[in-house]
Amino acid sequence: MSENFYDVLGVSRDASEEEIKKAYRKQAAEHHPDVSDDDDAEERFKKIQKAKEVLTDEQKRRQYDQLGHDRFTEADKRGATGGGPGGAGGPGGPFGGAGGAGGFEDIFNQFFGGGGGRGGGGNRPRQGKDLRTGLTIDLQEAFEGATKEVTLTRPTTCGACDGAGHPPDADVETCPQCNGRGQVQQVQQTPLGRVQQTSTCPRCEGEGELYSEDCVDCGGDGVVREEATLSVEIPAGIRSGQSLRMEREGAPGENGGPNGDLLIEVDVDVGDRFERDGDDLRVTEAISFPQAVFGDTIAVETVDGTVEMDVPAGTQSGETFRLEGKGMPRLRRRGRGDLYVQVAVVVPDSLNDEQREALEAFAEAGGEDVDVGGGFFEKLKSSF
Repeated sequence: MSENFYDVLGVSRDASEEEIKKAYRKQAAEHHPDVSDDDDAEERFKKIQKAKEVLTDEQKRRQYDQLGHDRFTEADKRGATGGGPGGAGGPGGPFGGAGGAGGFEDIFNQFFGGGGGRGGGGNRPRQGKDLRTGLTIDLQEAFEGATKEVTLTRPTTCGACDGAGHPPDADVETCPQCNGRGQVQQVQQTPLGRVQQTSTCPRCEGEGELYSEDCVDCGGDGVVREEATLSVEIPAGIRSGQSLRMEREGAPGENGGPNGDLLIEVDVDVGDRFERDGDDLRVTEAISFPQAVFGDTIAVETVDGTVEMDVPAGTQSGETFRLEGKGMPRLRRRGRGDLYVQVAVVVPDSLNDEQREALEAFAEAGGEDVDVGGGFFEKLKSSF
């Protein structure tokens, strides 16, 4: 049995639409061909896209749950590959034409001339797809802001043919299937009667013209994959999971449309010293038993330097103190979060004679039953 769409996205069958979209974003960021080095990344990414397309459409999801994965995908495949009168991109099968749109959506498209195929029913300019990649920075870079470089392999307009898909001197002829219109019309029998549908010509893909040869660099696609290194500005205060958008750095558009955008998901490596909670930071500082008893001023290392903090007399191990404004900058806002310092009283592993006598005297003065063999000392250690 094939892997079902719920397993592809890693969600349960009763997942909400928001949970499905969240899972899709996570899977897409991990398995996008421009990010993943896996050999099957492109195929995996197509499965992820298809799963999201079906499970976020209420009608398709209901049909999918009723039919099951194998029956649904088989019916969808028949519709997308010409199981009906329309041929490639035609509306055959119970789920409609290319892309698997079904039900009333297909019927409305047929009545109002909705087309299939790459051109969407014409040569309208279309914006290119957005691309995604990831970037890891450290806490200091997130605190100060930084300029980083990201390198990715992305589709770009073929320079040899300027995106045309054929050499400038290639012979051209009018497409005989659509007579240069770029669209073909089909008549289909539906439950509502015979309807006419206009779709993109499958032979010329909406161009209206055919060329004697393809560009050798891009194979006729007009697009090649190239490695690009881009400089990106990291704003101070950014958190893990937030994305930066670089406009027009995505995939090239079609028919003169603009490029898509590049989305860079940032991961902040906080390190071992601090814990981060939004704009606040947390840290643990060790103090001695006398410092806890008598109080002291200790040095605390923050993300941007060392500050002094007062430890009042009688401080208990585990108490937390707030250093206002010593956390992370607030992203694109004024001010900073706070630094929360939790103190941990450290009991030494060994004592010299003078220290032991002093502690025994301290215990006796407080009415403790002192075990010279170490009972009091072990009890003191365990209490912290």
